[in-house]
Amino acid sequence: MNKLKKKLQDKKSQLLNIYCTAGFPNLHDLPKIANTLYESGADMIEVGIPYSDPIADGPTIQASNSVALENGITMDLIFDQVNKFKEDMPKILMGYLNPVLQYGFEKFVLKCSEARVDGVILPDLPLEVYEEQYKLLFEEYGISFIFLITPDTSPERIARIDELSSTFIYAVSSSSTTGKGDGIKSAVPYLSKIRKLSLKHPVLVGFNISTPSDLELVHTYAPGGIIGSAFIKSLVGHNDVESASKQFVEKMTKINTMS
Repeated sequence: MNKLKKKLQDKKSQLLNIYCTAGFPNLHDLPKIANTLYESGADMIEVGIPYSDPIADGPTIQASNSVALENGITMDLIFDQVNKFKEDMPKILMGYLNPVLQYGFEKFVLKCSEARVDGVILPDLPLEVYEEQYKLLFEEYGISFIFLITPDTSPERIARIDELSSTFIYAVSSSSTTGKGDGIKSAVPYLSKIRKLSLKHPVLVGFNISTPSDLELVHTYAPGGIIGSAFIKSLVGHNDVESASKQFVEKMTKINTMS
């Protein structure tokens, strides 16, 4: 069974997904970071594929993309590094359509399968194009395609996304880019509305989660939270990425483990 699907079946609440940029802060740091995050309590790891124009990402992740590209990260190296992740870790790749098309879409999905990747997020791949051109390919290799929804997504479209999903739905808590906005509290009416939709698949909330109390708030409305920019910031200036990763997870989960 897809490890991501199994995790979501086994654990119904207080899920933590942490995003890390491949090739950042140093070219070969990814396996150390991902394995430490997972061993420290993260439920799944989302690996960002660096791109020169990451339109959905805020300045922190954009900067990490630039550093990773300067470091010489490539798609093949990312797959090599993902192969070094813990065997039982649910793994997600997040990227943009252009680098995947340049690499070759079918080759990309095949390499995901070989690296035991469980889910893929491509924010700029339209739902209709996915359904017409790529749905069968993802299903053939047993890889979940994960859709994003925003406060502007209609209930009808969310229902369609729920039908096409196989693991979870990624709820963007703000229409702004990652790491920006008014904070997670401003998204409470939106999160409450999503909860009332009674979707078949769990919703994980990303964007604007930067403190333990933010994560706790998300967990009162949704099964899980996704943290990106705050974790990337925590790595800046640290020589020991494993120690920084462990400390970050311990800090973010402290409230939940005490409650």
